[in-house]
Order: sequence, then structure tokens, then C-alpha cells
Amino acid sequence: MKAAKLYGARDFRIEDVPAPGQPGPGEVMIRVGSVGVCGSDLHTYENGQIGDTVLEAPLVLGHEFAGTVIAVGPDAMSGTHEPLNVGDRVAVEPGMPCGHCDLCEAGHPNLCRNLHFMGLAPDHGALQEHFIVPAHGCFVMPDDLTMAEGALLEPLGVAIHASDLGKLKVAKSVAVLGCGPIGLLVIKMAKLAGAGPIYALDRFDWRLDAALEWGADEVINIDEVDPVAELMKRTNGRGVKTVFEAAWAGEAVDQAMKMGDLGARVVLVGIPAKDTSSFTHSVARRKGLSIMMCRRMKHTYPRAIDLVTRGGVQLEKLISHRFSLEQTGDAFALNLAYEDGVIKAMIDLDPEG
Repeated sequence: MKAAKLYGARDFRIEDVPAPGQPGPGEVMIRVGSVGVCGSDLHTYENGQIGDTVLEAPLVLGHEFAGTVIAVGPDAMSGTHEPLNVGDRVAVEPGMPCGHCDLCEAGHPNLCRNLHFMGLAPDHGALQEHFIVPAHGCFVMPDDLTMAEGALLEPLGVAIHASDLGKLKVAKSVAVLGCGPIGLLVIKMAKLAGAGPIYALDRFDWRLDAALEWGADEVINIDEVDPVAELMKRTNGRGVKTVFEAAWAGEAVDQAMKMGDLGARVVLVGIPAKDTSSFTHSVARRKGLSIMMCRRMKHTYPRAIDLVTRGGVQLEKLISHRFSLEQTGDAFALNLAYEDGVIKAMIDLDPEG
């Protein structure tokens, strides 16, 4: 079978690799349908590392994905504790918590002390034709969800978790810094929660246009004005009640603190390229800000599936570009360069499932 392996910074190679063996207890093998290119993947692609995790051997990336079950191991129970069967179409939670540590038992699998993650060294991800995954991370999709929508349940789950951390309230103002897929989904969550006005900030006009389509009330191009001064102007000098930083951190973290009103909540979702963030301490302290760090998500897949099924979110509208497995390098290069109006690149292996 074929897989896309990253050998180093910007070095994808499509290779023939051995097919996996039979799934073991509590595992299933899936035929991968679609895989989304995530901003966090771009860090590994660009630099050969993300945070303090360094690429030391060829790695199969890809953690936003869905597929079709083609083999089932003993005691393979889904994330909703139902038996999985050959032919089931599933979205897969890429986090692999141990399920036994104190944090898992306290209901925080995203903070598992022994967490492994698909597509993060040393664990391979989904940019391969067949993939063995833990059954408890699989969620059966309704027939009317596409493989691409199944893949996008992962970023939707992150947005749901971020909005939970933000404690959004009806008619309370929100700012979202960064209008990539996560930022756009956070905007949608804020809109559905009745929050507002919602301010969206980015440097790319096509992403600001998308922000308006996804529910933003006003947009600010950060390359055309001082974003903090402009937001404060629009809010009569007060700032907003909830700020989501969904860019690549950097200066956006300090801007987020400055955009918050007194007593505001600031949710940091972005991952900085250099693994450091800084902000003006006196600003955050004197405002009494509550600063929340978004560590992926927890218990969101059933909520995300229900939300999409009921028409609350139309995930296919996020997809701007589609590629084959053989074009994986092109997909990542386009996304990293922010060319051609890219919002979400999807890599299709078996999109019909």
C-alpha cells in the first residue's frame, strides 16, 4: 500500500509500505477516506518539529481523518461503546489516552499523562491507505456525512472545546484572531451561542470574507491598521468579553490580552512556531484576565456529529482545495504559502468510502 512520509522539513515522499497486519484486541483497521491538512501539521512540515517534538525518523502525518472499517479485532467497541463492524464509516479521534491515569479517570483524556497522538512522532498518522486505530476512538458517522466532513469533525471538536473554555454568553462581545479553519469554526460556535458582536481579525482578505460568511459581524485586516487600536476604537475603548487567539500565537497572544475588557476570558488555541509566547504582564494583571490554554478537546465527537447532522455547521464549505495522496507535498506547500485563497486543503484517498 502507499503512504506519504515526511523525511524532514518540506520533504514528503510517497512510498510503498507493508500493509498492516490484523487488528488486535480493541482495534480496527480502516481504509482511510479523507485527511485534512491542519495548521499544526504545517509546523512539522516547515521545521521538522512542533513544540519540543522533533522529527527523528520518517513520519506519516495526518490526524484529521475518517475512513471505512475493513477489519475488526476482538472486543472492538466504538467511542460510544457499541460494537464496530466491517463497513462502518467512522470519524477517528487521533488522541490515544491511556484511559487509566488520574486525569483520564477524572474525565480529562486530553490531559492524559501517557497520551499518544496519531501523526505526532513517534506515532504515525492517517496519510496512508490502510491504518490500524483504537476502536474506542472511532465514532460511526451517519450515512449523509461525507468522508471529508468526518475528517473535519476533529477541528470542529477543537472549536467546541475552545468555546466551552471561553464560556460564551448571549450578547457578550467576542474577538477571534486568526480566521483559518479553527478560527472560522470558533466564530460559528460564538454565533450559535448568541454571542456578539463578533469581531474577526486576519491579514488575508479572503479569510476575512469567509469570516463574515461564518458569522462574524465585523472584520479587521491586521496589515491595514493597528489591530488593537482599531478594536478598541470599535468597542468604545473597552475591548471584548472573550478573546480567542487562533493564529500561530507570536504577537497575537499579546494582542489578545490587550483586546480583552476588564475581567475578560482569553482562550489561547494557536501553537507558536518557536514554542514560546509572551504578553504584557501589567495589561493582563490589571485587567484581571482569565487565561485559558486550549489543549485539543475532550468528549466532543458526539456533539460535533449531532451539530453537523442537524445542519448547525456545514463543514464542506470549509474546503477550498482537494488533492490526492500522491499530491500531499503540493497540498502542504500550498497551505504553508497561503496561496490561491486556501482555507482548508483536503487529501482524498477514498472519498466515497
